[in-house]
Amino acid sequence: MKIIVTGGSGLLGSALKDAVGTAAGTDTWVFLSSRECNLLDHAQVHERFGKENPDYVIHLAAEVGGLFKNMNQKVKMLEHNVLMNLNVLQCAHAHNVQRVMCCLSTCVFPTTVEYPMKEHTLHQGEPHESNYAYAYAKRLLDIQCQTYREQYSRDYFCIIPTNLYGPYDNFNLEDGHVIPSLIHRCYLAKKNKTPFYIKGSGTPLRQFLYSSDAARCILHFVSNGARRNVILSVPEKDEITIGAVATLISKYMRYDDVRFQPEFSDGQHKKTADTAYLESLLPPTFRFTAIENGIKQTVEWFNTHVECARK
Repeated sequence: MKIIVTGGSGLLGSALKDAVGTAAGTDTWVFLSSRECNLLDHAQVHERFGKENPDYVIHLAAEVGGLFKNMNQKVKMLEHNVLMNLNVLQCAHAHNVQRVMCCLSTCVFPTTVEYPMKEHTLHQGEPHESNYAYAYAKRLLDIQCQTYREQYSRDYFCIIPTNLYGPYDNFNLEDGHVIPSLIHRCYLAKKNKTPFYIKGSGTPLRQFLYSSDAARCILHFVSNGARRNVILSVPEKDEITIGAVATLISKYMRYDDVRFQPEFSDGQHKKTADTAYLESLLPPTFRFTAIENGIKQTVEWFNTHVECARK
């Protein structure tokens, strides 16, 4: 089987590439970055899919960012994601690709949904105002998959990860997600001997998923099959505050001058996700990486790759 992975040089794509490299198997994997195929260009996507003739597409590419990128670049977050998703699914269908796994995010769930969030509640209310442009683009991707399933019997579905982090992430101070941004901020604070500032109160709760764990889930689904949307997350008991995450980062960066800035927005207070369906799919021996170990490994990776890391 030949498998194309979009977003092949991103956080999750890189983790998946590492996981494929250590797994036994006969599948052929093609990891595409934006340099190799611009997903915003329909002609490029169509040509590349025709050249590769894949049996399976894992669509991980997206225009992503943290809270403040979602708030300040709404048009880009909406239009780039809609266009990429449209091009990938149209071209997959045109080249008779039967199976496509797409990637959403739990941040696109409604703000008023009953917790913990379940796969079927994705569209039962409006998303949080801080990321509604990105959220609606991603929700539309789910609708696209559904229409291809219903009209053409395609096996197109979505994984819905909680907050991903790990090596190869985007450590940009303004546009990155919370953990990589905080790691970079702590690194600079230590380097410049200034306080390690965290925007917000530090009280919001999140389930953080180490990228290599998400990659192992994807590999399992490719081999064993998931035929409907599935949330990827650590269990609810592993939910942790942003403040506790910042403390762990400062611990492994070995710099303890931590200060919160409650005048900045916290965003949504919690986004607790249900993991019952995921647990029914994974083998009983599957273990998630503890947040302490994941942050330790990510801090060490950043310190080693600080010159070449995306930032």
